[in-house]
Amino acid sequence: MKISARSRYATRILIDLALHEKDAPVRTTTISERTGITVQFIEQILKPLKQAELIVSKRGATGGYNLNRRPEDISLGEIIRIMEGPLSLTDCCEDAQLCNRSGYCVTRGAWKRVSDILAGALDSLKLSDVITGIPPFCP
Repeated sequence: MKISARSRYATRILIDLALHEKDAPVRTTTISERTGITVQFIEQILKPLKQAELIVSKRGATGGYNLNRRPEDISLGEIIRIMEGPLSLTDCCEDAQLCNRSGYCVTRGAWKRVSDILAGALDSLKLSDVITGIPPFCP
């Protein structure tokens, strides 16, 4: 499984907002300069983040974007779900009825277990953890 550019960039944008919004709303051009993401791509990414109420916008000359929640209240799992959908390795992990083999499939349980572990790990990591530095994983 790979995390899409949209999810990686959404995380980068949210981190930028968390680090720089204290003075005033942040403009897309400023976000672009600091993150290296094009304004056009930023605008595409901001739309679902705004719909999910992770960010708010202000119009006008002093307008821009701000986080709508604290970084410690936003998980990486939530960001990825907003940008990509469910955190399942296979469709049948979300809905067994999507696969005609799910009733006797010997691998579905494994994919479901790994999907649940991945979702749990991503849900446990908060934006604030990324900002302050995540310690190495030690099983």
